[in-house]
This record gives sequence, C-alpha cells and structure tokens, in this order.
Amino acid sequence: MNKQMGGIAIVGGGVGGLALALHLHARGVACEVFEAVAEVRELGVGITLLPHAMRELAALGLQPALEAAGIENYESAFFNRHGQFIYSELRGRHAGYAVPEVGIHRGKLHQILFAAAVQRLGADRIHTGHRFVGLTQGDDHVSIQFNDPEGQPRPEVRAQVLIASDGVNSAVRRLFYPDEKVVFTGINTWRGVTHFPPILTGKTYMRIGSIETGKMVIYPIVDKVDAQGRQLVNWMAEIRMEGVSQNDWNRQGRVEDVLPLFKDWTFDWLDVPELIAKAESILEYPMVDKDPIPQWTFGRVTLLGDAAHPMYPRGSNGSAQALVDARTLADELAQVPAGVDRVQALHRYEAVRRPLTTQVVLTNRSTPPDFINIKVDELTQGKPFRHIDDVISQAELRQISDDYKKIAGFSLDAMAAKG
Repeated sequence: MNKQMGGIAIVGGGVGGLALALHLHARGVACEVFEAVAEVRELGVGITLLPHAMRELAALGLQPALEAAGIENYESAFFNRHGQFIYSELRGRHAGYAVPEVGIHRGKLHQILFAAAVQRLGADRIHTGHRFVGLTQGDDHVSIQFNDPEGQPRPEVRAQVLIASDGVNSAVRRLFYPDEKVVFTGINTWRGVTHFPPILTGKTYMRIGSIETGKMVIYPIVDKVDAQGRQLVNWMAEIRMEGVSQNDWNRQGRVEDVLPLFKDWTFDWLDVPELIAKAESILEYPMVDKDPIPQWTFGRVTLLGDAAHPMYPRGSNGSAQALVDARTLADELAQVPAGVDRVQALHRYEAVRRPLTTQVVLTNRSTPPDFINIKVDELTQGKPFRHIDDVISQAELRQISDDYKKIAGFSLDAMAAKG
C-alpha cells in the first residue's frame, strides 16, 4: 500500500531537515520527515552555534532550551603549537550580536530539534527507520522508496516535492552525481570529550597550532559536570600527513593514535596530552568535502545542507549554512499559493543559496577561520616568537577574522541587516 502525501517529503532528520520541517510547520505548509535511523539518540560530540545559526534557531523558539543545554562562548582565542598567544576576540553577545554563540553537545542539539518537531508536527509526521533507496518522478509527483532497518521495503511514499537533507554521503545526491567522490587531502581528525577543569575563562573557544604540524580546537559544552566543578570539554585534533589513508566515518578512535601527535603540547595554561588521555570517548573522521556542484534541483527534488554543499568542518559553519538553507527554502515554499505547483520555489531557493554556499566551501579550504594560525606559522616557520606584535599586527589578524565572517554570513553588519 502506498502512502499518499501530496505535500513535501524531507529525506533526512538531521539538523537541516528538522529545522526545515519546523519552519514549514510555522508557515502552515504540510510536510513529513523520513529519517534512516530507527531511534534518535544523543550521539556525537560538540558543535558551536555561531550567531547566524542561533538566529535561525531563535526564530524557531529554541534559543532558551539551547542556552540551557550548552555554554555561551565569551571569546575566541588563537595560539601557536608552542602555546603562545596570537589573537583573541569577543564572541556572540559579548561582541555586540543580538544572540549568543553557544557550544553544545551535537546530540543535545539534535534531541531539542527532534522533540520540537514531534511536539509541533505530531509523531505521525516524523518517521524513523526509513532508509532512502530510490525515487521516480511523474508530472505532478515524486514517488519515494524506503527500506526499514532490516532492509525490507517500506510502502512507497508519494509527495509533490522531495527535499534531500541526508548528509555528506547523501543517497539522494548520489542518484544525480553517481561518480562523485569526497575530496580527501590527507587531513584526518579525531574528536573527543573530556571531563576537565575550566580552561582560561571557562567560556573560551581555542584554536591551537595548524594542520601542517598538528592543530587542536577546544571548547567547553557542559558546565559543572561534577562536584569538582569540571566541565565537559570538546576537542578536535587535526593533522595533515603524507601518504595516510582516509579515516573511517564515526569509528571509535584510539588514544594511542592521537596522543603521540601532541605529546609535547604541555603549556603553563593547558596540558593537551592530559586532555586527550582522559577522554571519555573519541571518534575518528576524515576531513573531507566535495567540490561545489552546478545544480541542486532536479525536477521535483532539491538538496539542502551537507547534501547540497558538504564543507570542511571548520568553524562549525556547515550546520549554520544548513539552518540558513532551511529558512530560505521554507520562505520560498510558503509563498506558493494553494493549488500551485511548488517546483519553481525549489529553483528560487537554489538561485539564492548555491552561489553563497559555494563561496563558503571554497573559503573553508583556502582561508578558514584558523587561517590566523596558518599565517603566523608561515611567518615564523613554526618557531616560537618573542611577541606576536613582532610577527604581525593585531589589526591584520582582526581583518582575517572579519573577512571570514563576511563570507560565512555572520559579520555584525550582515546580521544587523537581516534583523
């Protein structure tokens, strides 16, 4: 028996897909979500909700829950691999934004979005255990095929349009780009969380070193997790190495693979080997993206989030761009009068978002947020310096930071212009 929807089918119940569902519901547009996993659990490690991400989530009424579940960042600070200070700047509300920048466990973010979607749309419109396997398009509909977790066919779903929000390894995208491969340039990453005493302000987002000789991104995501006042501190280790193979996805990482890379990183303000050694969990990932593609929309199907523009996980901008995608697409779909085909709304959304996200993908490769560290390493040949002002001025470093914010869409001017 086929399921007749007539509305919008969202394939993928991650951050982007759930945000789209919530936006559509708020605009009175019917939709249903189809997620591959049978049970949504709190998985993963940390994520930073940048101001443009928080703006989108605040519009959905989720800001109080997210602030309660995470830690508001006070500052972002940059150091070289010797632990020497390079640059810092205030973040979020402390920098004049209307919304905070928050570090949070990715699983908690997902659970908050999922719970809101179930509560607002109804559990009968949020379907788990639906793994996408194929589609066919007709003149006025798209028929979607799913399997259950055991690989058995589900009833076919018929909708007016399909939005693919099924991640970097999107099965929907693969139908239209079957020969495409992820781009791996020798950078592997390990992500962990550790119960650890507060570092610096206890609300500092830290970038230490650069990918050529080892880089750590460190920030807290849960405050006061025990009687000793420790925090749950999220960290990501990255390094480019010649001749290495690509890490598996979401495989349990091993301390012994990461610790030797950072064994000498003991500073007077942080013991990095201790942070790694005491991790309660480590996951390993390859750092990959995909080349920007010339087309997202194919008939009644379009792509959103990582399915549309997978980018290097630098600066937590992937989730932010997915959230902006979701609101932009919801606005376009909501403008279509009742009874009118929605296909042109997909093209309008793509025309707005594809050029902007292409620029972000390419910038995350060439001049990412940690380009500040890369630039200083180039100027010093990776050696210690007497004082950062002997190497480069704070004004030049601030310009690097501001340039990235403009491209990513969260400069103060851009945020103020969008209200």
